[in-house]
Amino acid sequence: MSEAPPPDPPPPADPLAAGVLLVVEQLRRQVPGGIGTYAAGLLQGLAALPEGDRPTLRLYASREVERRDPLAAYGLPVHASPLPSPLLVRAWDLGLARVGEGSALVHSVSLAAPASVPPLVVTVHDLAWRAIPEAYPRHGLRWHEAALRRTAKRADAVVVPSREVADELVGAGVGLGEDRVAVIEEGADHLPRADLDAAGLVLGRLGVTGEFLLTVGTLEPRKNLRRLFAAYRAARPRLAGPWPLVVVGPPGWGEPSGRPPEGVVFAGRVGDAALAGLYALARCLAYVPLKEGFGLPVVEAMRLGTPVVASRVPSAAGATLEVDPLDVDSIAEGLVAAASDETLRARLSEGGQVRAAALTWRATAAAHVELWRRVAGSRG
Repeated sequence: MSEAPPPDPPPPADPLAAGVLLVVEQLRRQVPGGIGTYAAGLLQGLAALPEGDRPTLRLYASREVERRDPLAAYGLPVHASPLPSPLLVRAWDLGLARVGEGSALVHSVSLAAPASVPPLVVTVHDLAWRAIPEAYPRHGLRWHEAALRRTAKRADAVVVPSREVADELVGAGVGLGEDRVAVIEEGADHLPRADLDAAGLVLGRLGVTGEFLLTVGTLEPRKNLRRLFAAYRAARPRLAGPWPLVVVGPPGWGEPSGRPPEGVVFAGRVGDAALAGLYALARCLAYVPLKEGFGLPVVEAMRLGTPVVASRVPSAAGATLEVDPLDVDSIAEGLVAAASDETLRARLSEGGQVRAAALTWRATAAAHVELWRRVAGSRG
């Protein structure tokens, strides 16, 4: 009588079975900025994954201070600290207020990261404060440098949005090697359908009735608005009409002072659907930061077919009209060409849409989950 075959081995335990705690303090900020867009895009991508591929998620942030909690929109359990945001981040800086007990892994979407009981993953979006220290307030320089060094000591892995940032991080002299750095590009499909009516209301409020150029971003020195405005002043007489430059974005710090050139109009912060509408209507997007880890406005515009003139940003991948952000004449020439040369505009539009189509938050989320499983499994 033959022996019965041995039973199949049990499936390997899921290293993320206890769930992932996602630290999304940036979404509590009054100006979430690009990091907030990344956090929201990552949550969007995770929600789009098949249920079997998506770990249990919990969100962590400071205590709610507004009546309407922005984190409630994601439909996930929220663990809120009793501390308000400034005190919580300060506690993290000091190694206090550890988080994550009972979770398989903790991931912080920025350098404002806690000390963690389980494995810790931190996203580092750029090292711009090292490249252009003059574009940061003194206290910001000190905090970023100290936070980077804390991350190098605490994190089991670091996510960066581009190969350029990975190379800078490995060469930063803080003890992070290639084995702990993962390059995961960000998505481009987070904006809703373009609302042309909402965009029209924004333009009407600004007195813009025809064609226009567009720039998008928080108003801060790193975005290089002074040179962009000087370039626009030089380019405007060469355009087919007195097309305004519409500036969209919340105030940051150190934004250009004094009277802007004629034709520059400030829209402030606008809703996502209206922003998509502005991209769709603009002759071109001008985005010329001094330093960028990825460059979300570039791919937002590309996805809607808008020609883009930009400094060298990783998200562009060769699909923009590249200019020198330190050379006003170079930027001015780019503005005139991207706004006026129809052959070039068609090429930029087509190439940009191809590039943006390859960037989805679902793919970004899947790559994060793969990294989380590897990190949690190796620690376990």
